[in-house]
Amino acid sequence: MLKEIEIERQVLVIFPHPDDEAFGVSGTIATYTNMNVPVTYACLTLGEMGRNLGNPPFATRESLPEIRKVELQKAAEALNITDLRMMGLRDKTLEFEDDAKMTKLVTDLIDELNPSLIISFYPGFSVHPDHEATARAVVRAVEQMNQADRPKLHLVAFSNDTLEKLGEPDIVYDISHVFDQKMDAMRAHISQTIWLLKEMEAQLAKNDEETVKRVKFERFWTYSFKE
Repeated sequence: MLKEIEIERQVLVIFPHPDDEAFGVSGTIATYTNMNVPVTYACLTLGEMGRNLGNPPFATRESLPEIRKVELQKAAEALNITDLRMMGLRDKTLEFEDDAKMTKLVTDLIDELNPSLIISFYPGFSVHPDHEATARAVVRAVEQMNQADRPKLHLVAFSNDTLEKLGEPDIVYDISHVFDQKMDAMRAHISQTIWLLKEMEAQLAKNDEETVKRVKFERFWTYSFKE
């Protein structure tokens, strides 16, 4: 359902990797920051196991974390995020972290920030094991709260069976007004996004309907707890 973005008290964005925010929710983030809504982005890892090391290589496994850290900082600057948290977990290991530890990480952020909205992945529909571990931790942390105190959850889902099992998204935002900021955020993560961006920009130049729909509209599903 196409909606207008509403003012929030505080938004907490939780994703496991640098660039997770850029493709799916950066237009939404930019809209909030432009409205002077406080946004905290907790990025759990530095994406040090990212696939792209270049051909010829521009990085090694040892140097990639620092490259991606700088890219993440640039993306945050493009989106006017002033509270960027790098949580220090290791890429591609979140599924092996202790459930209680992951839940406490999220709970501590909620206790500190008192967000009215959390943006993250939807458990069971976000494909990558790190995405799923993050999604589970977010849902568990919020579920443990008193019902009246829970923040809203706006969750990103993109597995092949999302529409079949979850239905159409509950929320769709037209982010055309901050499209340039979104593109700047995606370009900030250039070590991993260069080829994808080239294809995307070529399709946008042709005004390809599917690409425009995918990039200029951001989709979220809400989460209903079983009481």
